[in-house]
Amino acid sequence: MTAHSATEEPRGHITGFGSRPYRSYVLTALLFIYILNFVDRALLSVVAPQMKPELGISDTAFGLLTGFGFALLYTLVGIPLAQISETRHRVWIMSICVALWSLMTALCGLAAPITIGSITIGAFWVLLACRVGVGIGEAGCTPPANSLIADYYPPKSRATALGYYAMGVTLGTVLANLIGGPATDAFGWRMAFLIVGLPGILVAVVLKLTVREPPRGFTDPPGTPRRERVRFADAMAEITSKRSFWTMAVAATIAAFCGYAINTFQSLFLNRTFGLSAGEAAVLINVPVGIIAAFGTFATGWLAERLTPRFPNAIAWLPGWGMLLSVPFYLLAFTTQNLWLCAAGLCIGGALKYSYLTGQYTIGQGVVTAQARAVAIAILLFVVNLLGYGLGPLFMGALSDLLFSLQVAGLGAPDLAREACETAARARLSPELRSVCEIANPQSLQRSMLITSAIYGVGGVFFLITCRTLQKDMVAR
Repeated sequence: MTAHSATEEPRGHITGFGSRPYRSYVLTALLFIYILNFVDRALLSVVAPQMKPELGISDTAFGLLTGFGFALLYTLVGIPLAQISETRHRVWIMSICVALWSLMTALCGLAAPITIGSITIGAFWVLLACRVGVGIGEAGCTPPANSLIADYYPPKSRATALGYYAMGVTLGTVLANLIGGPATDAFGWRMAFLIVGLPGILVAVVLKLTVREPPRGFTDPPGTPRRERVRFADAMAEITSKRSFWTMAVAATIAAFCGYAINTFQSLFLNRTFGLSAGEAAVLINVPVGIIAAFGTFATGWLAERLTPRFPNAIAWLPGWGMLLSVPFYLLAFTTQNLWLCAAGLCIGGALKYSYLTGQYTIGQGVVTAQARAVAIAILLFVVNLLGYGLGPLFMGALSDLLFSLQVAGLGAPDLAREACETAARARLSPELRSVCEIANPQSLQRSMLITSAIYGVGGVFFLITCRTLQKDMVAR
């Protein structure tokens, strides 16, 4: 293991790597990749009103398909890929991974039963396997991207840059709805996956040809020691010593748990409560909600950068208060019978709560040295996605199914299955059972949304707790 100093780039910590226009291009390219990441990830939720009845699966199974089935390999593969990113060509890694997840997204649209000898594998399991492939590819996006941004942008400009990059979460969801919703209504859910997935292979080629790999640690102040190779154990030792990293990780995990659960079932909620189709839910509600939420993500970084000279902990308390204040707006959205009041609550709640994305990336890489940034983000994403993304949709689906069972039993129809309320079979039910469906099918999901959205407040408290040790732990200044 060797060490050398950062004196080769005496102004890197002031200017960042490359010219300002080129830095802006690279940041926008990384944003576009992150958007694509979430387009492919979110599309399954967009097509749910059409796909779920065709496959005949429960809310719990849908939560597994959208959450844990994706998150398990995504989180496990992310850590070794991040470790490789600490010493290898980050742009190459991202390019290969973009092509992989785009191909696997397209294959989701071809999911159909497969017969091997006397064994038939159902379409659900084939689709789940494709989702696992998407997760493996997407694991190579955010850790190397965060490491690249840290070398292109100096600490004083990094919060805004990361806030800009983090908009990919919401803008990707917007694009998934904007393209996937109408495509589903017009051509079917399978074609929507092909339309969204295949262009990503070309994007991977453009990324490799146009984005330069910067020197690692380019924006570190002069004299900062660097090691050519960093063991995973060394990076972990650095991360475990930073208490603010872990309190922030708890806050971000809670935000992801609630956010992925709500986003996964939002189109289904709008379908069951207001009778919107996949395309109508996507374009009328999900798109404006995502655009306004993206503004909240960027605004947090912009505000934090300007407030930090006077309030050094702004990057932690801004998302903390944002998550706390989002709760009443989500409660309004999931209790009103007025579609436009629901949309307003979702828009304001989303703008407030998505402030956590800027906070998690800025703090996650800001409390460690350059050689541990990708690993720190991978560890953060391991916790956030395995517990948040993996369990959030599964929790929501299981809770919705449980509440549905309790409601139909209370209404005198204990043997009524949710699938009978969502398919053409509903028309063949007796008038009494159709009435039970009209009550229990939307209300069970509505109550699950209410319970889950209230948990945001706990995450907000943990962001505020992060303020107590953040300045002691911060490396990037």
